[in-house]
Amino acid sequence: MENKSKVLFACAVLAGLVFIGLMLPRTAAVFRSYERTVSVKGLCEREVPADKVIWPVVYKVVGNDLGSVYRAIENKKETVFAFLKKGGIDPKDISVSVPALSDKEAQEYGGNTRTYRYVATCTITVCSAEVDKVLALMASQSELLSKDIILESGWDSQPQFLFEGLNNLKPEMIEEATKNARQVAEKFAKDSGSRLGKIRTASQGTFSIESRDSNTPQTKKVRVVTSVTYYLSR
Repeated sequence: MENKSKVLFACAVLAGLVFIGLMLPRTAAVFRSYERTVSVKGLCEREVPADKVIWPVVYKVVGNDLGSVYRAIENKKETVFAFLKKGGIDPKDISVSVPALSDKEAQEYGGNTRTYRYVATCTITVCSAEVDKVLALMASQSELLSKDIILESGWDSQPQFLFEGLNNLKPEMIEEATKNARQVAEKFAKDSGSRLGKIRTASQGTFSIESRDSNTPQTKKVRVVTSVTYYLSR
C-alpha cells in the first residue's frame, strides 16, 4: 500500500512537471508580449492673442536748471497721461516711476562737451488687458512727437505681451496631444503587424508660450508635448 502511494505521488509530481513544461513556452510568450512596447509623443499647438500688455512709455527731459527740468517733467507727464486716456486706457492701468535724474557736471568724465547739465529719464508704464487699445496707441506715437516728446526705443522700453489664460486651454490641449500620440502609436502598431494595448506609462510635458514671431509678439504660440508608452500584442 505504501509503495502504491509512492508511485501515485511520483506520477502526480511527474504530471505536474510535464504540465509546467508545456505551459512554460506559453507563459514566456505572454511575458514577452508584455515587454513589447512603443513610446510615442503627441503634440498640440495653438495660436492665441495676448491677453495682457505691459508698455513702458520712456522719454527724456534735459536742461541746465533744475526748476525748469522739473516743470518740463510735470508738463510732459500730463501730456502723456492725456494721450493715454484719450486712447481709452483706464487711469488705474497707468503707473508713474520716479524720474532718474543725472547731473552731467557731477560726472568727472563729462568734461566740458556737455550740452545740458541735467538729464531726466521718465517712465510711465501701462499695464492693461485691453491689448488692442494699447496697440492702437503704439501706432499713433507720432502724436506725442508733435508735442516735443520723443519716446525711447531701447531694450527697457520694449512692450511685453503676455498670455495668462493658459489654465482654460490646458485640459483641451492635453486631450488633443494624447489623441495625437495614440494615432501615432496605432500607425506604428499597424505597420508592425501588432495590436495596440493599454497604456504603460504617460507623462505630460511642460507648456511653453512664445511669440509667434519677432514681428507679432502680440500673437502667442502655446505648445505642449505628451509622452505615452503603450503595450503591443500580436
